[in-house]
Amino acid sequence: MKTKRKFELWTVVSLVLLASFLLFLVYPMFGLLKQAVITPEGQFSLREFAKFFSKSYYTDTILNSVKVTVTVTIVSLLLGIPIAYFYSFYKIRGAKALFVLSILCSMSAPFIGAYSWIMLLGRSGAITQFLEGVLGISVGSIYGFKGILIVQSLKFFPLVFIYMNGAFKNIDNTLMEASANMGCTGVRRLVSIVLALSMPTILAAALMVFMQAFADFGTPMLLGEGFQTFPVLIYNQYLGENGQNFNFAAALATIAIIITAIVFFFQKWATSRFKFSMNALHPVEKKDCKGISGFLMHAYCYILVAVAFMPQLYIIYLSFRNCKGAIFHPGFSLGNYQLAVKKLLVRSIKNTAVLGVVALAIIIVIAVLIAYLVVRRSSALNNAIDTLSMLPYIMPGAVIGLALLIAFGKKPFALTGTLAIMAISLVIRRLPYTIRSATATLMQISMSIEEASISLGASKAKTFVKITVPMMANGILSGAILSWVAIVTELSSSIILYNNKSITLTMSTYVAITRGNYGLAAAFAAILTVVTTVSLLIYLWVSKSEDVSL
Repeated sequence: MKTKRKFELWTVVSLVLLASFLLFLVYPMFGLLKQAVITPEGQFSLREFAKFFSKSYYTDTILNSVKVTVTVTIVSLLLGIPIAYFYSFYKIRGAKALFVLSILCSMSAPFIGAYSWIMLLGRSGAITQFLEGVLGISVGSIYGFKGILIVQSLKFFPLVFIYMNGAFKNIDNTLMEASANMGCTGVRRLVSIVLALSMPTILAAALMVFMQAFADFGTPMLLGEGFQTFPVLIYNQYLGENGQNFNFAAALATIAIIITAIVFFFQKWATSRFKFSMNALHPVEKKDCKGISGFLMHAYCYILVAVAFMPQLYIIYLSFRNCKGAIFHPGFSLGNYQLAVKKLLVRSIKNTAVLGVVALAIIIVIAVLIAYLVVRRSSALNNAIDTLSMLPYIMPGAVIGLALLIAFGKKPFALTGTLAIMAISLVIRRLPYTIRSATATLMQISMSIEEASISLGASKAKTFVKITVPMMANGILSGAILSWVAIVTELSSSIILYNNKSITLTMSTYVAITRGNYGLAAAFAAILTVVTTVSLLIYLWVSKSEDVSL
């Protein structure tokens, strides 16, 4: 009878989780689809989709998004794989510092990088004025496709670096020695052995970059000018200058889901073509890098990371410059921070902290429960829950924000502009990170440990709380830090859901940029950068690790 009761408890947990996903994910998605195909008069119609495909102005946004996203993915791979290879196979001086700085680059809000590069390479940017005024060199425009490509590539290549570093660690050194004995060395070994063995990870990294680049709203909004992308179009139809069009925006969101789903399933199919396992019984030993090749390796790593991290340093520098509106004046002061205090800084920090802590706590609890259900109590119901939890992974933030607004923006819920609807959005969007990390960790924990605890008299519940969860701590922490940073830098869904009372640090930064108050924006952005930096350092200190597992 006791066993039955505990089984029923986990069944109740499964049903509660399923009901939660149906309410906060499936129901909003259904409402989004309904809004796309049901006219205001209550009739079924595909006219919004016909409207989209009938005008090149709209369809060009998909082509623009695909063009820039595919290019960013390729460039990120070309930048990230070499630095990961040098880091993993050679003794690079200052390697830990390079790794931490790379992670910081990937964890900052993308639009902050766009804003920084405008300050550096914009029409009145510091580098632009120096090159044109002193050297007479014209660098061209940072706006449009080129600017989005530069900013997103420098933002997302560290993701490839982090992914590939983990993959290279799993390569057995005996394979490297065997290939060397057969005359396969250098670039040939890198391509035919190292990259071939790492292909599943390369595809996973490519998918991560593609999804994030496709969903990025802030960068193309600030840099796009005439080059409009799909997320920007969705936002403009929802809150554009020409008025709101919920039905058309819902149709656009539906199309975005279809596109990202196609990419996701293509990646899954491609990954299945390279399905094999590795066990690094003899990890690769790092070699000394000397001579001209060592110099070039160090130069590549240092220059790439320095260029990627430069915008964040420049933002901090600008935050202390005297500024009035969009014009920076000579001298330094705390004026921007004093203005920030007057302009909702305290409320922004409070909302960011409350949303971050509440959303992260919910994420951790749900992730641990789902990981345990999937790994230890696998069933059709639990696998369905796991699948539902991963759906937001392939959805742009603007889509989820719009879906939640349609579902919960009216009575009886009426959550528009509240912290509650923003917390729901953040939990839904960032839950997959922690679930995947917790699940992967639990799969590596032997069931015999839990069985030994139970055989010694501990109940299953006590074993779960006292034994299983603590052993999952590293995996939970790895996913949680990624979820946390993604939460505090969230823009694409928050921009649809927030109001003045629920504004966050990220939103305060973006609003200041769009209003041309650059000094204020620099202050908000600098504080946000410090928050992400401290979060990462706390993680590295607690985990006693130099790496972040993805």
